[in-house]
Amino acid sequence: MAHDRLDRALDRHVEALREAGTAKGDESVVVALTPPSGERGPRVRLAGEGDREFLRMNSNSYLGMSLRPAVIAAEEEATRRYGAGPGAVRFISGTFEPHVALERRLAAFHGREAAMIFSSAYAAVVSTLAPLTDDRTLVISDELNHNCIINAMRLSRPMDKKIYAHNDMSALSKALAEAATRPDGDRARRVLLVTDGIFSMRGDHAPLDEIVGIAREYDDAFAENVVVVVDDSHGVGAFGATGRGVEEYCAARADVLVATLGKALGVNGGYVAASASVIRFLRETSMMYIYSNPITAGEAHAAAAALDLLDGEEGRRLLERLRRLTARFERGLLARGFEVIEGEHPVVPLMVRDTDRTRRLVAHLRAHGVLATGLTYPVVPRGDEEIRFQVNADHTEGDVDRVLEVLAAFEA
Repeated sequence: MAHDRLDRALDRHVEALREAGTAKGDESVVVALTPPSGERGPRVRLAGEGDREFLRMNSNSYLGMSLRPAVIAAEEEATRRYGAGPGAVRFISGTFEPHVALERRLAAFHGREAAMIFSSAYAAVVSTLAPLTDDRTLVISDELNHNCIINAMRLSRPMDKKIYAHNDMSALSKALAEAATRPDGDRARRVLLVTDGIFSMRGDHAPLDEIVGIAREYDDAFAENVVVVVDDSHGVGAFGATGRGVEEYCAARADVLVATLGKALGVNGGYVAASASVIRFLRETSMMYIYSNPITAGEAHAAAAALDLLDGEEGRRLLERLRRLTARFERGLLARGFEVIEGEHPVVPLMVRDTDRTRRLVAHLRAHGVLATGLTYPVVPRGDEEIRFQVNADHTEGDVDRVLEVLAAFEA
């Protein structure tokens, strides 16, 4: 073969990942899904597992929107009207009315002048941070920020970047103070202060009110402001009294908000909401917006339907149910002697603090029909090994109690 030596090199690389414990391995393939019914939440069947059914405790679909009849009907209606795919990028002929309507709806939902949608939240983050960063920009980032933020910083090549200890406001303030007191010629013109809203590995949240306060304290020192950018993909739709995420929970507002349509809203795609000036600039400069197809018209219409549900009585009911189930699960874990990072967000980390035990516990759960995600060293620091459970509003109390029973039966 012309590339036989390359194949061998790539095989060695994958084998090294396996030996290090960081390889993703074979994917579980869902071959059937049974919607929730009565006292039983949704179940999936997997390829190679026969008729066994599994309860997913590792889904980002926090509100179960992807199975809602109104959301499915909206996607089907728009797909029949506009076709299965957009056929072009936005600026050529790929902008359909549902795209524009969804952007208006998202802007209104978040109280912003404008919004724009992307093919994914990952694309939204990269295609927001990179254009906003130039050779006189300082980027300051929380050490536990998502991979999309890390790679956006690598791609952007800022004047400088600083990483502060997780949610350490003293460290953040110190980083800004040092940058603000540099001589004018060496000082950044613009600062992008970037954080996740909800940190997906732990389920904890950024103290956005404090972050915004610190940013405003030093804002006058920089010619083009200290701009707070929040990726609240795990927060919007799952956190806050009305599902408006960390901004609502902390009663604070970012300058630029990035989030997703593919988690609590149950569809696909990402978006950014900001001032009209920022959005106008990003439409002209965001590489993954300009050169990639958008989500389909059907997906956009479905996302708008999900947003309508979230922003009404049904959304309040689902959020209250989600909080109630999350609290029930956390209480049950604590009562059985497990360590958790407590919080209102439906990501519930069970801290195992041992790689081998984490892997065995994940296997035990799967053997008893429960899917959960184990995070082990070196993916997380040694001693922080955990199982990340994700509660969904379409789970039931019986589902939660079943998982607790399975965990209690585990023999270390």
